[in-house]
Amino acid sequence: MPPIEDHPLRYAMANELHARPFPAVDAPSRAAYLAIKPASNAAGRDRAADRAHLIDLLDRFGAQHPQPDATHYFGKIGKHHVKWESHTEFVTYTIFGEGVADRPFDAATFGVFPDDWLEAAPGTRVTSALIRIEVADGDEGIIEKARSWFVPESLAISRVVGDDLVVAGDFRIDPAGHMRFAVFARPHVGNRRIGRVVQRLCEIETYKAMSMLGLYRAREMGAKLAKFDTRLTSLLDDMRGSDADPAKVLQSLLEVSAEIENTIAQSSFRFGATGAYETIVNQRINVLREERFTGRQTFGEFMMRRFDPAMRTVKSTQERLQAMSERALRAGDLLRTRVDVERSAQNQELLTSMDKRADLQLRLQRTVEGLSVVAISYYAVNLVLYVAGPLEKAFGVGKVTMAAIATPVVLGLVWLMVNRIRKHME
Repeated sequence: MPPIEDHPLRYAMANELHARPFPAVDAPSRAAYLAIKPASNAAGRDRAADRAHLIDLLDRFGAQHPQPDATHYFGKIGKHHVKWESHTEFVTYTIFGEGVADRPFDAATFGVFPDDWLEAAPGTRVTSALIRIEVADGDEGIIEKARSWFVPESLAISRVVGDDLVVAGDFRIDPAGHMRFAVFARPHVGNRRIGRVVQRLCEIETYKAMSMLGLYRAREMGAKLAKFDTRLTSLLDDMRGSDADPAKVLQSLLEVSAEIENTIAQSSFRFGATGAYETIVNQRINVLREERFTGRQTFGEFMMRRFDPAMRTVKSTQERLQAMSERALRAGDLLRTRVDVERSAQNQELLTSMDKRADLQLRLQRTVEGLSVVAISYYAVNLVLYVAGPLEKAFGVGKVTMAAIATPVVLGLVWLMVNRIRKHME
């Protein structure tokens, strides 16, 4: 078979599916998780700064550097392993260590990240979490530990992936500034399966936090949307009045429409990202295949009660903003229709006026024609009398008599001539 040229991106596209493998996590062990995002323009951030920050951490432990333009890294730093991932808006670090601390969720676990390194981060913390992985041969003692480690009213706990593991968390920030998650694995569960569950928990927390950014954007826009609604309503009321100036109404309508479209443009990325992150959160929870544990709420139920209403608020705000844009567009159509109707009425009045003027001109023309017949006849009669002057003596006919005879004849001839000329012009 002759060689065939590969697409320039063939290998890159194939390798992309394997670029972010799940970590292998043994039990017992612990993990510290950190997600960093710039406060603004995260999608357009300097990716080189993210990579430089990772290399700074690796150099402190003499670890190998990632490949140029890499979006994923997994390696050993001292006695721990680090997993780094670069995403559209944020980067994540996960530190894995063997064994568990004597004190559950000891903040010292997060100490693997040096303080000065954290201060130099090219962004702000979106979320961070401490994860404790223990071996549990049965259910005994799990609920007691969960009650002591987490806030009872917010506790979510469930069996996952066929009762191989039990996961728990309350999605609350502890005094040290971290979320807490606990994973209880059966003795026979392999480290790959544990790693997948730990990765899912980190993803659920990260994408949940990123989704909530859309909620606060929606809340910030509440007053602005109310203002838009009031202005549009006022403009529509003005359009109903017969004395409204269409030019002024149109100017005001253009201003509010421009503000609405600008708001849509500024919020479209955040609202679009929120919808995508919400989908990921729900997918990651579904993959866990949760089953209820001792009657407690599952992660899915927690999200349904606490997370889903927030996402519905974002969708409602997005739909309301889009509806206002369409409302402004319809108002513009109505205003344009009103202007067209008024213009048609003005055109009709103009045509009526032109008809009246044409009728007056016709009447005037006929009057002038009548007068012209009389004037022409007057001069024609005088010419006839001058021509017929010699007959006065020859036949003894008086001038008055000759005028009386000639006048009707001349008038008739002149009228016929004028009438013929008018028909010929028509």
